[in-house]
Amino acid sequence: MAGKERRDELAESVNDLLTSVSSMVKSELEGTNNTMELLEKMNLKVAEEYKGFGDLASGLRVFVEQLKSKSGSFDDYVQQIDAIENQVTHFEAVISMLDQYVSLLESKMHSIYQHPPT
Repeated sequence: MAGKERRDELAESVNDLLTSVSSMVKSELEGTNNTMELLEKMNLKVAEEYKGFGDLASGLRVFVEQLKSKSGSFDDYVQQIDAIENQVTHFEAVISMLDQYVSLLESKMHSIYQHPPT
């Protein structure tokens, strides 16, 4: 019977060892599962944040396109203003020449009235 007791003891020890290993593996798997769940939640949160950034970027792209179209129309106005400025500069030169001519005529008229022809 001593052999049978020894086998029972050995079977109990092996059973305890397997139970301990099983518990350890189960704990490791539960820890890994919890880590995976946490990573999944973090990934969902990050995906949500990036979706918000994507929406913001899309809105900014539309805003920039609107600014470009407005800028294009302002370019037309700037060209018109430049053309008007060139015309004004030309008119100022013509007016200056006319002013000099009128001054010359005035001088001649004064000279004629002061010294009438005989």
